[in-house]
Amino acid sequence: MWFVFALLSAVFAAATSILAKVGIDGVNSNLATAVRTCVVLVMAWAMVFITHTQGGITSIGKKSWVFLILSGLATGASWLCYYKALQMGSASKVAPVDKLSVVITLILAVIFLHEDFTAKSAIGAALVTAGTILMVI
Repeated sequence: MWFVFALLSAVFAAATSILAKVGIDGVNSNLATAVRTCVVLVMAWAMVFITHTQGGITSIGKKSWVFLILSGLATGASWLCYYKALQMGSASKVAPVDKLSVVITLILAVIFLHEDFTAKSAIGAALVTAGTILMVI
C-alpha cells in the first residue's frame, strides 16, 4: 500500500510543478509559497479532524516535536527555493534537479539512519543523477 501512496505523491508533485509554474507568473515567489503553505496547512488540519486524530497532539514527545519542527523548517526552505527556481527557470528543468532529493535522501539515510547501501541503491542513485544531468543540459 505504501507504493500506491508514494506513486500518488509523485503524481501530485508533478501536478504541483505545473500548477505552480502557471500560478507564479507575475507573483513574488515568497508570496506564492506563503499562499500555497496556507492551503497545505488548512488541508492537513482538515485531515486531522476528519480522521479524528487531533487528540494525539498531547502524546507527541519532546524529541518528536523537535524533529517535526526541524522537518517543517526544512520543508519551508525547500518550498521557498523551489518556487524561486520555478520562477527563474522552466519546470521541465527545475523538477528533475529537485528530484535529486532522492539521491541525497539515500546518502543521508545511510549516514544517519544506518540504512543499507546496496549495489542496487548505488546503481539507482547513479541513474537518477545521470537522468537529471541529461534533462538539464
